[in-house]
Amino acid sequence: MKKNQLEIACFNYESAIIAQESGADRIELCDNMQLGGTTPNAVLALRVREALSIKMHVIIRPRGGDFVYTDEEFVEMKQDIKHLKKLGIDGFVFGILNADGSVNKKQNQELVHLASPLSCTFHRAFDVVDSFEKGIEDVIDCGFKTILTSGRGKNVEDGFDDLIKIQALAKGRIEIMPGGGLRSSNIKLLQEKLEPTFYHSSAITDNTETANPEEIKELRNFL
Repeated sequence: MKKNQLEIACFNYESAIIAQESGADRIELCDNMQLGGTTPNAVLALRVREALSIKMHVIIRPRGGDFVYTDEEFVEMKQDIKHLKKLGIDGFVFGILNADGSVNKKQNQELVHLASPLSCTFHRAFDVVDSFEKGIEDVIDCGFKTILTSGRGKNVEDGFDDLIKIQALAKGRIEIMPGGGLRSSNIKLLQEKLEPTFYHSSAITDNTETANPEEIKELRNFL
């Protein structure tokens, strides 16, 4: 039977170590928390990979802002996947949209193929798609294994009703991972209504960019 699991978004080396020691099942390594997460440098990725025994996904996002990329930015994303793939990581996190708010199937499929056989998560670009019903089908067609989403709200509480709808529409074909303002204070609300899944949190509870070990343990207690 499937069980709930926990992914911690880590913006530095210290958070990755804290996540592992506090019982997380996986991390998502990012840089630039203030931009919502961008591609970490290879030196940090290698340090973290060598230190961890749990699974490690890496975000591929060349900049903050929207999710429509230039040809040059797309080339940079491909190069980052090729390089980081050699470090022994377990998966990638990215998402590319068209200017009209639809999923850019051609570019996403190319990156998923490049990342293979590693699993890929479509990140919170999903929260600004023009139609989540069509968005789910497009993301599945691209070969992603997971969608990270707040239910298109500013956080998981705001998007609670849509999270339930999105998971129901997915029908088990792709994992729906709630994330965005997820904390021990609201995870129980989601858990009561959602099928078992991965939950995503930075577990940051103060003004730093480092995960709080007690918050991770609290999150784990609800899973």
